[in-house]
Amino acid sequence: MTLSQISRRSFLHFSAATAAAFLVPGGALPVQAGTLSHGLSVFGDLKYPKDFTAFDYVNPEAPVGGKIAMTAPSWGYNQNPQTFNTFNTFILKGDAPPRMERCFDSLMVRAYDEPDAVYGLVAESALVSEDGNFVTFKIRPEARFHDGSTLNAEDVAFSLNLLKEKGHPIISQSIKEMVSVTAPDEHTVTVAFSGNHSRQLPLLIATLPIVSKTYYTRYNFEASTLTPPLSSGPYMVGRYEIGRYIEYKKVENYWAKDLPVTKGHHNFEIIRLDFFRDRQATFEAFKKGRLTFHEEFSSKTWATEYNFPALTEGRVAKKEFAIRLPSGAQGWFLNTRKEKFSNPKVREALGYAFDFEWSNAALFYDLYTRTQSFFENSEMKAVGLPSDAELALLEPYKNDLPEGVFGEAITQPVSNGSGQDRKLLREASLLLKEAGYYRRGEQLIGPDGKQLEMEFLSNSPAFERIVLPYVKNLRLLGIEASFRVVDPAQFQKRVDDFTYDIVGHRFSLTPTLGPSIRNFWTSASAETFGSYNLSGIKVPAVDDLVDKALNASSREEMITAARALDRVLRAGYYWVPQWFKAFHTVAVWDMFGIPNDMPAYAFPVEATWWVDSEKAARIGKES
Repeated sequence: MTLSQISRRSFLHFSAATAAAFLVPGGALPVQAGTLSHGLSVFGDLKYPKDFTAFDYVNPEAPVGGKIAMTAPSWGYNQNPQTFNTFNTFILKGDAPPRMERCFDSLMVRAYDEPDAVYGLVAESALVSEDGNFVTFKIRPEARFHDGSTLNAEDVAFSLNLLKEKGHPIISQSIKEMVSVTAPDEHTVTVAFSGNHSRQLPLLIATLPIVSKTYYTRYNFEASTLTPPLSSGPYMVGRYEIGRYIEYKKVENYWAKDLPVTKGHHNFEIIRLDFFRDRQATFEAFKKGRLTFHEEFSSKTWATEYNFPALTEGRVAKKEFAIRLPSGAQGWFLNTRKEKFSNPKVREALGYAFDFEWSNAALFYDLYTRTQSFFENSEMKAVGLPSDAELALLEPYKNDLPEGVFGEAITQPVSNGSGQDRKLLREASLLLKEAGYYRRGEQLIGPDGKQLEMEFLSNSPAFERIVLPYVKNLRLLGIEASFRVVDPAQFQKRVDDFTYDIVGHRFSLTPTLGPSIRNFWTSASAETFGSYNLSGIKVPAVDDLVDKALNASSREEMITAARALDRVLRAGYYWVPQWFKAFHTVAVWDMFGIPNDMPAYAFPVEATWWVDSEKAARIGKES
């Protein structure tokens, strides 16, 4: 099981990016500052030439029509995979349904077979100034909103300025080095940066949503509303019932349907998302055919429950797709804003009490690998001793960092698989003693004279079977630990307000680090409500290393800075790492066409798959 069902995704890209490696494909075209280009990339390479007709990983002749029905984890700003009460996905207030981003266009869109390249959608070209402090986008004159009104440069400038001023903190914090956006004429937008911005900020700006200036002059952008906003993307809000489902309907005369960046995309007439409060209800809905696509996140279910009639009859198929994206940071995050988690020895001790080896064998059917790094499954993961290049970045902070930063990269203890490894529990007890705790009978008493207590917060009862064995070991240490499930709205509120002890979460990272990582680990984000700095990390060395990773002039420099950052974060014991799986486990009603070449940097099911009418007819799923 992973936390993907309940996590808020990194918003850097509207689609999850996946990575196989960090090498740019051969034959790449250099893009230099001062050169007008049809695309942008962080380190100046593009795979596709100006006259390309479609991305390699799509089927340009894919038929359009039919429906895909699914549940979906959120990767937008304030999206909730279990319910919704607003269609405004760009502010902190309220819970929006996942995939609202499909209703909005952006200046450029990602190529999923490159680490970070973007190509023109609303913008037909971009010109980066020689000093990198300005980007000028040329707007396509044919761009339109769904009501037929023109989408012009004023709308773009209005949108970017609005998001910086009033958008979700995750957006506004990440674009703070955007100084101004102006529209000198109807088809030209100039974005000015501070000079302190990261190399990826222009790409982030290019992928942010565009809203209508006219619409949000009449309506309050900061309002939570169930009136679907005017938008311009390939889909629009269709039928919906709050708490049950939402359908996104393909826009019939989408203005960009013939552009190279959209060919072979958006093939479903309807994308339907159904909302369920628990995993079992979701699975039952899939078995009955109410859902036609289901990514399985329960290892137990994948191993033992896929034996229902539709599967044995061949109408449902099980599939696995490799994940080559950095698996990200998945774990239980400890809220260091609370005094009881302020001592790193206490935090380290908590890691000794979680028996992953037993959990993997007894609960996960050996499908998972232990997460060790904040950059797991990528070249950014720190291994062994620091390199000379890493040490050069770390040495200025040597007096302020724990010794563990400069030795072998911190790894999690390996248990004997018994579920109650006495040796590891003894190590935990020694660490707690060093932190000033002592036993009084069955209770672990802290320096404040009170028993150490902690609560695991969740919005899914599915995690109870995983957390309770961990809780049992913590109680053996004298800690009063508990597991609490709250409704989705309360869960989101408490996470946004940092009113929890321990919360499970997964961060989805990208192969080229972007400004969003400032919201994961930097001091400025530690007290920003709604940020992803769940542990409340405030370390100057971390702030500096984040800057160095974002301002790297080459991929090699970025990887070095990320490895140094990984060492500091891991030596701080801000989390108890969980696990990852190097493949998507997916079940489908066997009615879909799938491109021959799945892109290395994403899993864009709704964007690139299609309904195969012959297969659908064979299993009785005709539209």
